[in-house]
Amino acid sequence: MKIENRIGSITIGSFDGLHLAHQELIALAEAVVVIERNSGYLTPGYKRTHYTDKPCAFYHFDKVKFLSPKEFIAKLQKDFPQLKKIVVGYDFHFGKGKEGNAEILKELFDGEVVIVDEVSLGGVPVHSRTIKACLREGDIDLANRLLGRNYTIDGVVVKGQGLGRKELVPTLNLKTGHYQLPLEGVYATKTKIGKEWCFSVSFLGHRVTTDGSYAVETHVLERDIGEVTGMVQIEFAALIRKNRKFESLDALREQIRIDIDEGREILL
Repeated sequence: MKIENRIGSITIGSFDGLHLAHQELIALAEAVVVIERNSGYLTPGYKRTHYTDKPCAFYHFDKVKFLSPKEFIAKLQKDFPQLKKIVVGYDFHFGKGKEGNAEILKELFDGEVVIVDEVSLGGVPVHSRTIKACLREGDIDLANRLLGRNYTIDGVVVKGQGLGRKELVPTLNLKTGHYQLPLEGVYATKTKIGKEWCFSVSFLGHRVTTDGSYAVETHVLERDIGEVTGMVQIEFAALIRKNRKFESLDALREQIRIDIDEGREILL
């Protein structure tokens, strides 16, 4: 059975983060065309589809970067034969060497072109690069406000050094990939295990007091989760403190107790 593409309006961009500004573009179109680059993501790959109910089409950057602006528009019209409207941001560029922009799009496309102005929140322009900078600096509050939701990553549970359960507190250790990770430190978080979200305190960074290795680990509050395997999600609510070295395991243990109390106060 042949499925005919009847979509009449699209919005185009990388849509990394699906943040507040992206949502304004998406609201004006029937479908989302994502230019996929495979690097530095707030929302890697198909995970963008988790934050919109509109259908998404993915064009890999390496497959379209050599197309001229005219050739790129021709491809869109071939892939979307009913296309009558394209929605883009004010800073949209396309085609080989970024030769095309929003105004050139108007010249080349014979349908309606809607150009959305820069979106700001409290005087802060909403851009993926701004959100990434906030995460690198540990400003989770502003990152979450610009996203319009709490920043979330996922990872596969892996075997840790075993020190937490024996000497400190039990944690799930995660192997993550393709995400912009926040500043090294301890965070009030929620952790999704299976279909259930649990309050948690999470650490990202180098274990400078013990083996020096980099870790992403989360401690679930108020319950024993037992053995966990597979994929786990972490949602960041607030930074509790930056990463630092302690003189002894006893000092680290006491600080973890304080971190957990603060996380509990933030979350519960």
